[in-house]
Amino acid sequence: MSAHLPARTPADPTAGPPAAAPATARSHRLALGVIATGLLMTVLDGSIVTVAMPAIQNDLGFSPAGLSWVVNAYLIAFGGLLLLAGRLGDLIGRKRMFLAGTAVFTAASVLAGAAGSPGLLITARFLQGAGSAMASAVGLGILVTLFTESRERTRAIAVFSFTGAAGASIGQVLGGVLTDAVGWHWIFLINLPIGIAALLVAVRVLPADRGPGLAAGADILGAVLVTSGLMLGIYSVVEVGTYGWLSAHTLGLGALALALLAAFVVRQTTAPAPLLPLRILRSRSVSGANLVQMLMVAALFSFQILVALYLQRVLGHGAAATGLAMLPAAAVIGAVSLGVSARLSARFGDRNVLLLGLALLIALLGLLTRVPAHGHYVTDLLPLMFLAAGFGLALPALTALGMSGAGEEDAGLASGLFNTTQQIGMATGVAVLSTLAASRTDTLLAEGRDRAEALTGGYHLAFAVGGGLLTAAFVVAFTVLRRPEPGTRPQSEHRVGGPESGTAHRTDTTTTTV
Repeated sequence: MSAHLPARTPADPTAGPPAAAPATARSHRLALGVIATGLLMTVLDGSIVTVAMPAIQNDLGFSPAGLSWVVNAYLIAFGGLLLLAGRLGDLIGRKRMFLAGTAVFTAASVLAGAAGSPGLLITARFLQGAGSAMASAVGLGILVTLFTESRERTRAIAVFSFTGAAGASIGQVLGGVLTDAVGWHWIFLINLPIGIAALLVAVRVLPADRGPGLAAGADILGAVLVTSGLMLGIYSVVEVGTYGWLSAHTLGLGALALALLAAFVVRQTTAPAPLLPLRILRSRSVSGANLVQMLMVAALFSFQILVALYLQRVLGHGAAATGLAMLPAAAVIGAVSLGVSARLSARFGDRNVLLLGLALLIALLGLLTRVPAHGHYVTDLLPLMFLAAGFGLALPALTALGMSGAGEEDAGLASGLFNTTQQIGMATGVAVLSTLAASRTDTLLAEGRDRAEALTGGYHLAFAVGGGLLTAAFVVAFTVLRRPEPGTRPQSEHRVGGPESGTAHRTDTTTTTV
């Protein structure tokens, strides 16, 4: 509970929950808007830069190998710091962490927009990733503690998931338009007014939670082990395209990253105040949802990125036209996640909605393996965009499942863990699927195929492997995630009141009769 709210007298235990005051409901909506805006900036920044990279290379004189670090620097900082940022948010207050992260991201965006050299831009991108990790790691944790009523929470998560799913497509359109109209610098500078507005609103509407302080859980050794292990692991994966999977560079750094992460796990079993209390992984909802997410996000790269590459490199679309061509998918995702998914989850349960979404996505990637080398957008791709409804079903349900087993005291940690597995899946998907596609393309070119056929053949292989990953995600979701009994709905373990109240209430982490 926020510290500035007046004290309440004990409620009649037989009375129903009091109706939310209009001002409180409005502040909750504003808080949701602020958190969604922070997520949108993060997602946009991950995709908006991709269409501007040729212009950045020409302007700043990047080498082909160096240019990849415009993306890699952001990805490594973001993925490596999420878990640490989530735990720190639980300890010092999630509002403080969100505000600090948004401020760092906004300042780094200005630095990136003003960069006049490759080194300065890469440094700014690393700082952007750090700021994004700080804000993103606690955003979902704020939501699940702010929206405690089941229906409201489901709707809030649907908005959050839609923002993440549609933001990438919006970023591709916006990046192309800004780069063509006013220059690549503005893909970063546009974050300044958005970030300032988000900070001004967030200060007023986000709940002023009070964590127990760093002394209650400042596992410095654990923080060093997991952050260095994650950063090193993501670095080794994103550099696979340069060094290869079986190179000494990849195998050596990968082994070192695994050793650091293994040492981190051992540390968590002995630390008096662990950074990642392993109890959180005992929840089948939490552990199962995070595993499903890694598989699903790795597969989604083959849709989001490779379809865009097919449009540009095979069908000859420009950057802005490619972004516009992906908008129908974003529209379908938005319509389903905001208008349908919450109702279906309330009626059939998150697990069943997740399975339906995964089935649609498996069908989508299966049909993409049949797109022709000399195809047409309207007849060969546009009809498949409607199957992107699977994103709108799967992502909100998966997010709800991933947070359902965490108590309020661990909400920031669970949020950071959920975002971390997302980044690991993304990095792995980028490395594996892009390498497979490029290798298959080279093989077909060596056999004498024309460039369009060779590129399409490479994408076909990546789509097929992505479909296999989604099938594995379906199997995990079906077997690991619990099936609610008839007339029941999953609930989460949460703390009633706030850290000051000292009272706790535990609801069944699997099912509760309604």
